[in-house]
Amino acid sequence: MATRTLRRTAAFRALFRALTAGSRGGPSLGKRIAALPRMIAATARGEYDGGLRLALMTAATAYVLSPVDVLPELTLLIFGLADDAVMVTWLAGAVLAETERFLAWEAARDSVIPGRVVH
Repeated sequence: MATRTLRRTAAFRALFRALTAGSRGGPSLGKRIAALPRMIAATARGEYDGGLRLALMTAATAYVLSPVDVLPELTLLIFGLADDAVMVTWLAGAVLAETERFLAWEAARDSVIPGRVVH
């Protein structure tokens, strides 16, 4: 039970930090959402190292949207919805944090001039 509480607290903290980053000079929510397709494409091309994190976010999305997950909600009501709430909170925080990391990677990559090192 304590582990679940810690994970839930960490998920809410990550979501809060990600949502308030725009007011602290970080990328806005719109820029983060617009970065998602570029992040997925860069990961698919092997340019960006977000493969494992994207896989976890995809699995979390599938879990929340899965019809199999409806059974606990029907039988356990509030407790069945609580796991979805935690998962959605974690997912939102993960997406916002990962898009911020991607935007920083993209900015650093754009500042590099492609070419060869001449000795």
